[in-house]
Amino acid sequence: MSKEHVLKVENVTMQFGGVIAVDNMNLEVNKGEIVSLIGPNGAGKTTAFNVITGVYAPTNGAVYYKDKMIIQNYPQGKMKKLYRGENAEQYTGQHVLAPTPDRITRLGIARTFQNIRLFKSQTVFENILIAKHMLRTSNIFTATFRLNAKEEAEMREESEKLLKIMDLQDVRDELATSLPYGKQRHLEIARAMATKPELLLLDEPAAGMNPQETLELTQFIGRIRDEFGLTIFMIEHHMDLVMEISDRIYVLDFGKPIAEGVPEEIRNNPRVIEAYLGGAQDE
Repeated sequence: MSKEHVLKVENVTMQFGGVIAVDNMNLEVNKGEIVSLIGPNGAGKTTAFNVITGVYAPTNGAVYYKDKMIIQNYPQGKMKKLYRGENAEQYTGQHVLAPTPDRITRLGIARTFQNIRLFKSQTVFENILIAKHMLRTSNIFTATFRLNAKEEAEMREESEKLLKIMDLQDVRDELATSLPYGKQRHLEIARAMATKPELLLLDEPAAGMNPQETLELTQFIGRIRDEFGLTIFMIEHHMDLVMEISDRIYVLDFGKPIAEGVPEEIRNNPRVIEAYLGGAQDE
């Protein structure tokens, strides 16, 4: 039986001026998988996430979500002459598709960030509820006349349930920034989960964590994948976490995919070993 693609990145190149940050990337993430994207600092990993989530429109290429094209572009204007990537003519006959991040979220794709971006002046509960509002159907008229009271009550109830599932109910009323670092990471993931995604993108979720916190996060990610039926695409530098939890791994080096496979294949791949030993500049 063929695998069901949740995410497909096709010939994506992201070029800034004369610098290619992502170079003809192709990858697939199948339903229910945990797939990791790894590579030295500066390899283009976060840039790839920014393309997938609508922060950047790619210079060239396409992104598919559940087999439907959601992003598509080709070199235009000055970039026609500057473009140094591949497949420059492949998408010119199609319309440009460049949805904003909020529209990407409404499709069912949520993400976290390398640097925690919680609402600092809001409580834990309010951080979750604000994310829930992304899915609201009310407008200024229904809100003014309190015609959305039922929907608001449902969102608050769902937020309470999510806090309990995520083991955050005991800090419900605390300011988000008052939490220990590991709990802040859990809250950021919970906030992303509040938008009811099918695909969750995690950008270095273990950054700054100690070994115990990393172990707890590894278990946490596996649990939410199973309990919520999620598909997870993750950038991570902690190799113990990556090798423990990933079904498959893609490796980038200087924006170019250099390897793909199961953890054991990646661990013993000479090109991957060389890329990490050679290092790179910070992204």
